Amino acid sequence: MTPTLTALLCLGLSVGPRTRAQAGTRPKPTIWAEPGSVMPWGTSVTIWCQGGLEAQEYRLYKDGESRVWDRQEPLESRDKAKFSITHMTDVHAGRYHCNYFSPTGWSEPSDPLELVLVTGLLDKPRLSAQPSPVVTSGGNVTLQCASQMRFHRFVLMREGERQPSWTLGSQAAPHGGTQALFPVGPMTPSLRWTFRCYGYYSNTPQIWSDPSDPLELLVSGVSGKPSLLTQQDTVVTYGQSLTLQCRSDVSYNRFALSKEGAPDPPRQLGRQTQAGLSGADFPLGPVRPSHGGRYMCYGGHTLSSEWSAPSEPLDILLAGQLPYTPSLSVQPGPTVAPGENVTLLCQSQSSMDTFLLSKEGAADPPLRLRSQYRAGQHQAEFSMSPVTSAHGGTYRCYGSASTSPYLLSQPSDPLELLVSGPSMVPSPPTTGPGSADGPHWYLYILLTAAVAFVLLLSLLVLLLVLHQRRVKGRKPGAADPEPKDRGLHDSSSPAPAAQEESLYASMQDIQPEEGVELDHQNTQDDPQGTTYAQVTASDTPQDVTYAQLNCLTLRQETSVSPPSQSGKPPAEPSVYAALAIQ
Repeated sequence: MTPTLTALLCLGLSVGPRTRAQAGTRPKPTIWAEPGSVMPWGTSVTIWCQGGLEAQEYRLYKDGESRVWDRQEPLESRDKAKFSITHMTDVHAGRYHCNYFSPTGWSEPSDPLELVLVTGLLDKPRLSAQPSPVVTSGGNVTLQCASQMRFHRFVLMREGERQPSWTLGSQAAPHGGTQALFPVGPMTPSLRWTFRCYGYYSNTPQIWSDPSDPLELLVSGVSGKPSLLTQQDTVVTYGQSLTLQCRSDVSYNRFALSKEGAPDPPRQLGRQTQAGLSGADFPLGPVRPSHGGRYMCYGGHTLSSEWSAPSEPLDILLAGQLPYTPSLSVQPGPTVAPGENVTLLCQSQSSMDTFLLSKEGAADPPLRLRSQYRAGQHQAEFSMSPVTSAHGGTYRCYGSASTSPYLLSQPSDPLELLVSGPSMVPSPPTTGPGSADGPHWYLYILLTAAVAFVLLLSLLVLLLVLHQRRVKGRKPGAADPEPKDRGLHDSSSPAPAAQEESLYASMQDIQPEEGVELDHQNTQDDPQGTTYAQVTASDTPQDVTYAQLNCLTLRQETSVSPPSQSGKPPAEPSVYAALAIQ
């Protein structure tokens, strides 16, 4: 017995359990448990009580017990003592507090310590986040702890904290059992947000169920978002292997994959570098109906709790989950020319809320259209206007219900669309008079002149026929009148060689009217460079008429035909008309 205690006894003071009058002379100590206050059956735990340097004795009390649970002298540091429990059982579970004695009296009692036993006999509850375990910085989230064991109360604990974070009474869960909803937030990326929850009954508040699986909340930021893709089509079938790939040009060293609306925490993987990009592959294994949904991925750094902005969403659609098979048809037909308007019609006699059109091998997601009911059919019309060669390929359509938009019907029979042939859309000239491609524009003008030539030549033929009738009605030996120039321009102006060749080629293709013959052998050039064509109306020797177009103006002349090879002069004079373009 210490001298101080002997002196107190001599003065008649009690050194037993403190009274209200004796308490409060020293600050209250601090109490905690290591490695934690929630301990499994059979493990060891140490309860610490820390007071002042003047402490001479520490005592530990347990609620419900009339005697001191344990007493210990301070350690060498004098400011704390430890109380050891070597084998945790239900006897040790309970509420504890401690105090210490000093020369000035007993201290205030410490705050209570809940020492909890996890027996392993009560099934663990399920912890999930609503609406998603992915939360934007500054946002809030609700954590749901639920169990079919009908616990009276639930406890939410955050990883790294010694004491329970929140305790709530239970309420009926929508699908049976009980639950508690814990509001958490606002979220900050500077902290890690990992939680577990427990359940217990009111009559044994220090005996808890097994802990739930840990739930880590992912706090997304604004750094560069990665890309999410798959090597397979986004429309998959049951049992098919599926891997989602998250890629980024930012050097993230960890990646997370989340599914929209899923209560499960995001899957996390380390970095895999490929082709200069950081990324991770998330194998989902054989596809099941639960894999259908919308996915996003995130990138992060190991030394930071903040994650990147989410990737663009990727929809995974599971075909063959509804017992219906729509039909797919095409108008005007499966083979079309570029520029045509094409409509793919997806129909079903069974009720469908939405139709989807998928192209085999396309990187883009399927097209979606709301169903319309017409003529006893549920249908959707997918229009392509105008089609190009890129629209060619093999198409299928599916139906889905609004209650499960990622579960699809059986696919329709495949429909192959072939886009071939000349374009139905006229292309305007790509050059103009002022462009660098001047010769192309020149040929365009020349072609227009050739068309005008054909029209004028038709008029010329009519004039020639009238002339022949006049010649037949003239008396033999009568002299022809002097030629008169009826043109608007001087006939001496030479036409460019390119124009002459084009006009000559055009004259070669002209078919005269009945009774009029074009003599292609008797073409000649005058000294001024104008090309002449001889036209005869019959096989007998008579007047020969030529046509000349000068700036699209008709001019008629009369000349004497050159002597024949036998030296005889021509029987009759010849009339000429020249065609020329200035």
